[in-house]
Amino acid sequence: MTSVTSILDNLLDRAVVPGYSRIGATVRSRFWGADPAPFPVPIDIVVTGGSSGLGAATATALAKLGARVHLVGRSTERLEKSAGLIRQAASEATIVVHECDVSDLDSVARLVTDLTSELTGIHALVHCAGVMPPERTVTAQGHEAALATHVLGPVALTVGLRELFDAGSRVIFVSSGGMYPVPLHTQDFEFSSGKYSAMTAYARTKRMQVVVTEQLAEHLIEENDPVVHSMHPGWAATPGVTDSIPLFGNIMKPILRSAEQGADTIVWLAAGDEALTCTGRFWHDRATRPTHYPSWRKDSPQARDSLWSKVVEATSVEL
Repeated sequence: MTSVTSILDNLLDRAVVPGYSRIGATVRSRFWGADPAPFPVPIDIVVTGGSSGLGAATATALAKLGARVHLVGRSTERLEKSAGLIRQAASEATIVVHECDVSDLDSVARLVTDLTSELTGIHALVHCAGVMPPERTVTAQGHEAALATHVLGPVALTVGLRELFDAGSRVIFVSSGGMYPVPLHTQDFEFSSGKYSAMTAYARTKRMQVVVTEQLAEHLIEENDPVVHSMHPGWAATPGVTDSIPLFGNIMKPILRSAEQGADTIVWLAAGDEALTCTGRFWHDRATRPTHYPSWRKDSPQARDSLWSKVVEATSVEL
């Protein structure tokens, strides 16, 4: 970016509403470089939450670039419907459906077994699966659903598939700008005390995703390990917004991004070379962003260590 466009970009980001809406996507896209080129050879990309919303939009864009896309979700019926729509948009696409509840660590373990037996490599793993349960619910392993879906399952899947990555692979956590106002707590990651709030649980675990991304990047340092990034898509007209936060969705409807605009940076990170120049970064609209506003608000080392200990204990990952 030139100095002028960089200033405009930063102003949009700090103003929030124009930066996160379709206004920001439209303005910034005028200054972007080339879109990712089609893959020269077929490569395998795994996208969780592929039944709808950002996951389906990401999968469609990557299929158009020539990727063999593995859609992961809780319902085979919904996945097959999504796969059919992707094939209509990309007639040559190869779409493979995998039923898996990412919040269920046993289900994740079975998916790891299936993928490691079927594939010889994975170019990208995109964690799009998201939930906002209206009341506190727990998984088969007894973990709060948002924590399990956004943090525990994705970490277990990432580490479980480690042998399929190489130096050109990348892992992408789809977080949310809603994590900015929420600090990382030093305890109660399961939201077991106090009055449960779906939006707070969602925001907390989206903050955790950004921290865990940085922590995975610190651990995945072997020659064939992937880079790991997180990003936020802005405000897009997806079921996660229009269904889970209907009042917000209705008010902001005129300026909500399309699912494709929200997925753009995911696709850019999954298919382009820019992701490989660094690891552990937080992105929005094809640029790295601060993880805290204001910048002096940082997560305490104790909170970060507590989160990592919780993740390791719950998932039994070894790094």
